[in-house]
Amino acid sequence: MKKPILISGIQPSGRLHLGNYLGALKNFVELQNSGKYDCYFFIADLHSITEDFNPKTKPEQILEVASTFIAAGLDPKKSTIFLQSQVPASTELAWILSSIAPFGELRRMTQFKEKGNVTDGEEIQANVGLFTYPLLMAADILLYDANVVPVGDDQLQHLELTRTLARKFNNHFGEIFIEPKALLTPTPRLMSLSDPTRKMSKSETSGCLFIDDEPGVIEAKLKKAVTDSGNVIKYDPLNKAGVSNLLSIMSTLSGKSTEALENAFKGQNYGELKHAVSDTVADYFKPLRDKKSKLLKNPRAMAKIISSASKKTAKLAAIKLTSVKKLLGLGI
Repeated sequence: MKKPILISGIQPSGRLHLGNYLGALKNFVELQNSGKYDCYFFIADLHSITEDFNPKTKPEQILEVASTFIAAGLDPKKSTIFLQSQVPASTELAWILSSIAPFGELRRMTQFKEKGNVTDGEEIQANVGLFTYPLLMAADILLYDANVVPVGDDQLQHLELTRTLARKFNNHFGEIFIEPKALLTPTPRLMSLSDPTRKMSKSETSGCLFIDDEPGVIEAKLKKAVTDSGNVIKYDPLNKAGVSNLLSIMSTLSGKSTEALENAFKGQNYGELKHAVSDTVADYFKPLRDKKSKLLKNPRAMAKIISSASKKTAKLAAIKLTSVKKLLGLGI
């Protein structure tokens, strides 16, 4: 029996942090290993150029994500791991979808408003790529007849647009696209160590735990983590944001509930909590750090794995695109 197809991707815009891992990569590995899906995971390099970037470091960032994928447990023998820009059909289908996409729908995309700093109807610093981003995302999904897409709440709007475009195309030109369903994945809201009122972000390195940080770096960052003036270790995001964030990190990686951790740290101080969280993070990611270090010592082998999968994926996508063009009457 044919397995349902699952697809998702991550942008190569720098090292992956704890939030990226818990919100996406950890789930990717679990979904792959469940044996329930035919999995496609891609490095979304075309998406990554909608924001400021350095062309000289982009290849390193791509290799960074590829090695992290495999070090975290994605297996090229179990999943198709490919590079978005090596599948020309993606951008071609995105253009075709742009011809049926309502301008108003794209204009209302929350991510476009936030990243483009859109206020009072005026687009400031927003490029067209950022505006049409959801169309490329839709193409990446529809090309492979994906049945399910693992997403967090922040991507539901984009996936709903994908479903709308698939339905609209099918109604106008003929049934060819599957309307993908969301596979909601639990996404812990991890906050910055230096400012627990803001989400953890790679742009603020001092408050961000990268999954390949060395133990000494992890410990140094956690020592400086903002807590509060009290001395009670309690999970209370409203009144004790910093302490709650540390408990959340430890809970997610250890599998213990925040309530159990509260009891375990009863009578201890914040310094002891920080030290325990540091050990938990360092120990949890040790296998990943070790494997990633080995992979990066042979970048040619890494590139070969991704290139081979990308070529196979490109051929598959080209077949689908040809069928789409036929329905549109394109070509002679």
